[in-house]
Amino acid sequence: MHSGKRFGALEFAVWTKRSIYILTLLSAIPTVLYYCGWTFLSFPWQPIAIMGTAVAFIVGFKNNASYSRLWEARQIYGAIINDSRSFGYILRDSLSGKNPEKVKEMFLRHYAWLTALRFQLRESRPWENMDTAQFEEYAQKYEVPEKVNKLDKELESYLSGEELHYILSKKNRATQLIACQSRELSEIYNKGEINDFQWSQINQQLVKFTDNQGKAERIKNFPYPRNFSSITTYLLLLFIVFVPFGLLKEFDKLGDNTFFEGFTVWFNIPFSLLVTWCFYTLDSVGEASVNPFEGSPNDVPITQISRTIEIDMRDMLDESDLPPAITPTNNIIL
Repeated sequence: MHSGKRFGALEFAVWTKRSIYILTLLSAIPTVLYYCGWTFLSFPWQPIAIMGTAVAFIVGFKNNASYSRLWEARQIYGAIINDSRSFGYILRDSLSGKNPEKVKEMFLRHYAWLTALRFQLRESRPWENMDTAQFEEYAQKYEVPEKVNKLDKELESYLSGEELHYILSKKNRATQLIACQSRELSEIYNKGEINDFQWSQINQQLVKFTDNQGKAERIKNFPYPRNFSSITTYLLLLFIVFVPFGLLKEFDKLGDNTFFEGFTVWFNIPFSLLVTWCFYTLDSVGEASVNPFEGSPNDVPITQISRTIEIDMRDMLDESDLPPAITPTNNIIL
């Protein structure tokens, strides 16, 4: 997540510099050929304008869908924050007088669940964008903790050696940690340490965690539909290629009967670049937000949220040695 007021103009220029080079070349080639006498390369601008309208609609649709996925992901983690706090004080107040060590153990297992979940959500998928040159270069401005650190090392501080070995042997570690919490809760209930109402309250929180995990996994594992993504790419590519051809004659006529006659066609390069860059960048912005857990600068900050939850829950137990809050690096916080 970008925590500054805005992405700077220079950041946008650097982020899109490869596209600027390509778009400048695509604008320059027909202009040079037209100036050299290949005037038949000029196309009527009207069909291209109609194509541009279609591209604008479909790019706008994609951006709306991308924002919806991003906002839903943020709502899911907002629910995890609230449910974690509720889980913490309900468990503490139900059990601390009878078995404070078990409270601490279940708190630690919850931190482990948050850790395992964020590592799972940061795993790469074939349709994500972080392995492209454009995103890889920008990613040098910050670090994705789940790409730098190891899951087993982070879980060591939360789980016993036996439980850690058991969890690491599973495919979906986050799910199995919730299952361990449920088993632990059943044992506590069977021993009579909590009553029916307390068991029901705590169990409801575990169900909510499972529900929110499933929602996050749905966004992670189901990409923006490939048919919509593909048609957007193809229409945008056609529009970018044809725009310089559609503006050739218009800029050439701009200098008629003036001192600049015959030279105004060169305006085709910067203006075609500007138009195509706007459309391409709008599409890139949508593409940068469509996968909200991949580790891009527009991601939901699940690492920071998980740390905030851990700090709040440790504070509930009056612990003094709290972990530090995660702060932005170059205005990027994950």
